[in-house]
Amino acid sequence: MSQFNSTTYDIERPTGRCAFNDRELEPGEHYYATLVELTAEEMEQLAKTDKVKSALGLKRLDVSEEVWEKGNRPNHLFGFWKTTVPEPNEKKRQFVDNSVLMEMLKKLGITEDEDKIAFRYVLALILMRKKLLRYDAAEKRTVQTQDGETVEQELWLLTPKLDVKKGPLGKWDQGNTIELIDPKLDEKKIEQVTVQLGDVLNADF
Repeated sequence: MSQFNSTTYDIERPTGRCAFNDRELEPGEHYYATLVELTAEEMEQLAKTDKVKSALGLKRLDVSEEVWEKGNRPNHLFGFWKTTVPEPNEKKRQFVDNSVLMEMLKKLGITEDEDKIAFRYVLALILMRKKLLRYDAAEKRTVQTQDGETVEQELWLLTPKLDVKKGPLGKWDQGNTIELIDPKLDEKKIEQVTVQLGDVLNADF
C-alpha cells in the first residue's frame, strides 16, 4: 500500500543547522538547501523505527554558504537550491527555484513506485500551472510489473520550456518530450501529496 495512505507518514524537515559543522544558521543568512537520497542501509534502519520517513527516499540537509563554497557537498546529492534563513517574524516557507522542480521531475523518471509516481505527477501539475510544462497528448500502454502483473497505464506526453528561468514567456523545447504516468489521483489525494511535497521542500505551491 502507498505510504501516502499512512497516518504515520513523516518527512525530514529543515533543522536550521549546517549539516557539516552543526552550526545554527542565522536569520538573513544565505545557505544551500539540499535533498539527498537515502542509502539502502538508511532505509532499512528507518523501517525499524516507528516513523515512516520520506516516501521518496529523500531527506533534507542544509549547508551554510561558507561551507558550500569550500566545496563541501552531502553524499548522494539529489537536488539543491540557494535560499535565505527567514527573519523571526517572516513567513517560514521559502521560494524554490522552478529549475529545481523541473530537475526533480526529470530525475524521478518513470518508475513503478506508487509514491514516486504520485510525487512526480503533482510536480508536473505545479509546473503546468506555472506554464512551464505543456500537455500535448495522452496514450495508453500495457506494461508488465516486476511481480509479473499486466496493467494498463495512461501516459501523458509533455513539453518543457527550453529555459524555465525565462518563465512562461520562454520558448518551448520542441525536441524534448517528457513522459508522465497519470496515477488517476482524486482532488483529496492531490492536495495531500502537494502538502507533503511542500514539506519536503519547505515551500508553498
